[in-house]
Amino acid sequence: MKKLVSLAVLTALLAACSDYGTSENNMGGYGADGMSEESLMSKDATTTDTAPTDAYLMAAAPKYYVGSAYKVEDTQYVPVEDLTYDQTGVAGIIPAELNGSKTSNGETFDVDQMVATSKTLPLPTIAKITNLDNGTSVIVRVNNRGPFVNTRIMDVSPAAARKLSFNGQTKVQVQVLAEQSTAVKTATVGTTVTPEPIVEAPIAAPVTTGPAVAGEYTVQVAAFYAEDSANNLVQKMNTYGNATVVKEGDMYKVRINSLDAAKARSVIDTLRSNEGMAPGLLKSGKWINADSI
Repeated sequence: MKKLVSLAVLTALLAACSDYGTSENNMGGYGADGMSEESLMSKDATTTDTAPTDAYLMAAAPKYYVGSAYKVEDTQYVPVEDLTYDQTGVAGIIPAELNGSKTSNGETFDVDQMVATSKTLPLPTIAKITNLDNGTSVIVRVNNRGPFVNTRIMDVSPAAARKLSFNGQTKVQVQVLAEQSTAVKTATVGTTVTPEPIVEAPIAAPVTTGPAVAGEYTVQVAAFYAEDSANNLVQKMNTYGNATVVKEGDMYKVRINSLDAAKARSVIDTLRSNEGMAPGLLKSGKWINADSI
């Protein structure tokens, strides 16, 4: 039921990458693992030291995270699933001081794994990064938000920077690998041990008029570290349905609960068009693709 890429395919990924130095960068939200390059699709390529990295790259994450629209220096970014993503820009290096910190999708950043950050890609996403200054490439697991500056499109772990042979910053091309990204999403959604629970509406007195609400869908609008921000937004979201604030860990999540499929579809479309948001969707407590209904 998990759609996983075969290890025979994955073990080729690190073969073509070269080593170089390390560097540091300013703080933000960041990520952790990766692989090598064109041999991704070659079943004949072999290597001897990629098994732990490959297993990490395609492993299920604690959660599949897209998130809501946000601003960096007055520029709005809207996280969204985009399997055709192919962009060029400047990449930096995630500071080593963040080693051991939690990423936006609940993973632990490891400086020795090949990971990267993105302002908009779902977490985790599998992507190929090519250093346009020297032609070297690496496959990474994008598992954190950032960098939170507009001058860079991505930051990579020190290990990935060594494979890409750059120190500081460099111009890169970032290409999402659709098949591998879909596989790691499927692994995450299908094997999450503690899925985010659906929060049902408060039980009210029996209603004798009108049809019952199916209530199996929940739209997550946003997640905040500040409770006040969540409480402010939930008042506005009540115009779309039964909105509540759910505290999970250190996050306060704004959700619209107890929706049938038609209402959930309408709420998602309206939030995208009217509010510029990128809402998530749960069905009976499990994350699903927001465009699957």
